[in-house]
Amino acid sequence: MKTIIKCTAVLSYKGFKSINFKTFCFLLFTFFYSLFSFSQVKDSTKVNQLDEVLVSAVRVTTKTPVTFSNLDKKDIETRNLGQDIPILMNYLPSVVTTSDAGNGVGYTGIRVRGSDATRVNVTINGIPYNDAESQGTFWVNMPDFASSIQSLQLQRGVGTSTNGAAAFGASLNMLTDSYSDKASGEISSAAGSFNTFKNTVKFSTGLMNDHFEIAGRLSVLKSDGYIDRASSDLKSYFLQGTYVGKTTLIKALTFGGSEKTYQSWYGVDAATLESDRTFNPAGIFTDEFGNIRFYDNQTDNYQQDHYQLHWNERISENWSTNLSFHYTKGKGYYEEYKEDQDFGDYGLAPITAAPTVNTTDLVRQKWLDNDFYGTTFSANYKKDNWDVILGGGWNKYEGDHFGKVIWARYASTSELGDHYYDDFSTKTDGNVFAKANYKLTDKWSLFGDLQLRNVTYKANSEETGLVDDNFNFFNPKAGVTYELNEINSLYFSYARANREPNRTDYENGSPKPEKLNDFELGWRYISDKIKLNANTYYMGYKDQLVLTGELNDVGAPIRANSGDSYRLGLELDGTFQLSEKWVLQPNVTLSQNKNKDFYFTRDGVLQNLGDTNIAYSPEIVAGNRLGFTPIKDFQISLLSKFVGEQYMANIDSEGSKLDSYFVNDLNISYEFRPKSIFKSILVSALVNNIFDLKYVSNGYFYTYDDDYSNPPAITTIEGAGYYPQAGINFLIGLSLKF
Repeated sequence: MKTIIKCTAVLSYKGFKSINFKTFCFLLFTFFYSLFSFSQVKDSTKVNQLDEVLVSAVRVTTKTPVTFSNLDKKDIETRNLGQDIPILMNYLPSVVTTSDAGNGVGYTGIRVRGSDATRVNVTINGIPYNDAESQGTFWVNMPDFASSIQSLQLQRGVGTSTNGAAAFGASLNMLTDSYSDKASGEISSAAGSFNTFKNTVKFSTGLMNDHFEIAGRLSVLKSDGYIDRASSDLKSYFLQGTYVGKTTLIKALTFGGSEKTYQSWYGVDAATLESDRTFNPAGIFTDEFGNIRFYDNQTDNYQQDHYQLHWNERISENWSTNLSFHYTKGKGYYEEYKEDQDFGDYGLAPITAAPTVNTTDLVRQKWLDNDFYGTTFSANYKKDNWDVILGGGWNKYEGDHFGKVIWARYASTSELGDHYYDDFSTKTDGNVFAKANYKLTDKWSLFGDLQLRNVTYKANSEETGLVDDNFNFFNPKAGVTYELNEINSLYFSYARANREPNRTDYENGSPKPEKLNDFELGWRYISDKIKLNANTYYMGYKDQLVLTGELNDVGAPIRANSGDSYRLGLELDGTFQLSEKWVLQPNVTLSQNKNKDFYFTRDGVLQNLGDTNIAYSPEIVAGNRLGFTPIKDFQISLLSKFVGEQYMANIDSEGSKLDSYFVNDLNISYEFRPKSIFKSILVSALVNNIFDLKYVSNGYFYTYDDDYSNPPAITTIEGAGYYPQAGINFLIGLSLKF
């Protein structure tokens, strides 16, 4: 279950909160129209694509000793048929993805190098997207966001300094659509298995008077899901106004979405997996006649709206700057049916009339109403052998958590709808950094990166208790690149990262902040026909908050400090242009992921299990794309993914093991280019899991002590749950551009 975000781009955000969406759009239009009106003289100099300034502070190039992969709009266009961004990234190196609903729509997740989504730092145009409190990323809140992405970069490991929480497995930064010189429009529709439908409309006015553009998108996405009742009803929007001057780029954009998904985060046990793999226990209850039923509104409901303002200025040939403000409003709840609940747990008075009633079936809602707002800034200096970036950010999160009962089988004298808990939390995150690339000689380049970060977190709830923590982190990074020749280069880097616990960690004890030392050694080979990357890494952790395999009562993963641990791996990826028609893009990661001297209490006795495997960290992850272009604009791609066996807990229990799987997808597309009406007509089809493999990509594992069956002895009982993925299924899409 997510925690909501809110970001603000104004100095007095309380006044801003009263501005509705229509008012914001009017002010946005007025602001840019004023700029447009003052642009009396047409610039004769072609403006550089200053969009890149938005992410230059967090992105890297082959000159930087950091391991990364890039995807642009063209790379995902033929597969952008409704599945979420993690699923579209599934074939990148060291990436493992999963879907609660089983078909890539709704709640989806991603792990990189075995690190879960809370450790993957995500930014949009350099603005933090991870939820400040839970540190998670909830793509379901931004359905079809891939249709508004210009490009994305996934840096593995610590990477470079960025805004938001530190990257402990990877950082993902996304750049939204650039401005367009010419007016355009696009209508896209897709349909497929499990009653999945996606409809998207996009437009751009083009640069009016060479200075001003308005662009936008509306999307509607619905799916029943592969799992029973795992339905999704998703809507999203994207609106952007851009002013382009000779040395200035100003962007104001708002985007967001609303989602209503039937809960499917509970999984199934091993027996049910064999007998009824699509079974969903969410909402199950027994009515007054003894019949097994399912509550029809066991749903997650959430609305999230983002506002960003970016001002990029090229001050001189050597200096450029970026100043950004952001504000996100999030509000929503999940609703569930609960049986045999004590009145007192909900602040309700028992029914004292004979016979006395102390428990009831009820329907409750757990609400989040949160704000996250702040600013980011950077200045870039380039001259001769120097490329220096100075930057930072300041962000604040304010969150309300409350619950209410909206129905009870037995009426109480208390008022339904009253809050039965009210929790509040705040988090402030500020950082400054300086990083530089210096070309020492024709062959040697040096890289340095220093970041200071301060985090304060306050919370008060029954689960967390009173929390008032303050963290000061110093995160240095350094590296060197050696160019053997025009096509070969070597690099080595070291990075230090520190990371604060999240809300769930506090709910489960007294967590310590995590520390990481990341060493990367790599080789890059780039020629006309072949591109190769080889990278070895050693990530040494202190007090790593590893996943235990358990879930809390709302499906969120539970973590615990593991003392000393490490991840050691080799990553290989490449692109081979075999001929004009054939291309091969394989990748493989071989890794060892260990907790050192891991302690666990089994059968009432604390035991040292020695070195154990870190949960959810397969030793082998491999992907491949085999592309064939028989004629121009006609593409056939076979996409393959292998994920080795993995443990869902840190105790190497056979009962916690997920089997390996090898899945193949087929993607076919053809783009027509008519001479009138439409600029292009793109027809695409995606057949997922073409060999109809029955596999599980995710699950959970738990233990508990049973001291009743054989007292006074204590027996540790184990259990597991699984999230099965869909067999063969398809999506077909049509995109009309004009």
